[in-house]
Amino acid sequence: MPIRTIQITLPSEVLDKLATTYQDSAELIKEAAVLELYREGRLSSGKAAEILGMERFEFIRYAGRKGIPFIRITAEELEEEVKTIVK
Repeated sequence: MPIRTIQITLPSEVLDKLATTYQDSAELIKEAAVLELYREGRLSSGKAAEILGMERFEFIRYAGRKGIPFIRITAEELEEEVKTIVK
């Protein structure tokens, strides 16, 4: 996969807060971008895992801990699925 490098400008206050908690701010920002694209459905779990250097199931568990479910289904869709199975 081709790689591009970007430069972003953030207030010093943001970078300082990141630095007090995380050793690698760039890696954290990359991870946040990948998680958001996955949450939006614009990256598959496999591709997101590849970008972050994880196994797919490791990424799925990690995303879940970050509040991003692997299975995205509404209550109505679940109800319809249950009705179909019960028939």
